[in-house]
Amino acid sequence: MDLTGEERISAPRDVVWAALNDPEILKRCIPGCQALELRSPTELTATVKIKIGPVSATFNGEVTLSNINAPESYTISGEGKGGIAGFAKGGADVTLTEDGAETILQYQASAQVGGKIAQLGARLIDSSSQKLARQFFSDFNAAVSSEAAE
Repeated sequence: MDLTGEERISAPRDVVWAALNDPEILKRCIPGCQALELRSPTELTATVKIKIGPVSATFNGEVTLSNINAPESYTISGEGKGGIAGFAKGGADVTLTEDGAETILQYQASAQVGGKIAQLGARLIDSSSQKLARQFFSDFNAAVSSEAAE
């Protein structure tokens, strides 16, 4: 499953870049995120609880940042295990482009799921994934824009 999108954020690119690398901001914006801890400048651990259709699961996993071209782009990838519910893994290429005092954040993401959660069907998983991605980037935009305005 592939997702692409764009957000116009009312903040300079350096501010958006710093927020993309701030575990506290990311934790507030990731739907269902219960914990997000920095292990190194490019590695984090995460605990996320999500519900897709009738299946609710807590995923424990690792997140890695790579292809870092500060403050312009990076690749974020992760893999999590949700016990009997299965696993999820995916990643996104994130690009930041300056546009005056604003920043255009573009992303291309892909995800794969397996186990019980994969049995729900591609349509439900795709729509849930798109909803979660839109929610994250919308919440991220609101968080960064409000911090930039202060």
